[in-house]
Amino acid sequence: MQFLKVITGFAVTLLAVLSLQTSVQAADEDNQAWQMIQDGALIVDVRTPAEFAEGHLADAINIPVDQIAQVFAERDIAKDTEVVLYCRSGNRSGKAQQTLIEQGYTHTFNGGALEELQRTAPAQQ
Repeated sequence: MQFLKVITGFAVTLLAVLSLQTSVQAADEDNQAWQMIQDGALIVDVRTPAEFAEGHLADAINIPVDQIAQVFAERDIAKDTEVVLYCRSGNRSGKAQQTLIEQGYTHTFNGGALEELQRTAPAQQ
């Protein structure tokens, strides 16, 4: 019985540490996105035009995920342009990032969810 208590205590502690590590990592990623934005990165919202119309980050452009490769090619966006992508949850922006990487873009960053970016925005944003 004592062994079971020790194992349970260890498992709870391990889960708490892993949860904290995930939170710290997410905060670091938000900070990296905002640093890139402050340094002049292109901000791309990959949600639908209807979602974009409901609200978006200042200076963001809307390029739906399924059009990202075509629009970047049409606009002749340099392959070394710093790009921060975001969407509702981070899923579509991850897909868009992968598409851009496959097209040769070297400085892309998945900013994740709009709501999280808005919540962690620096005071001057």
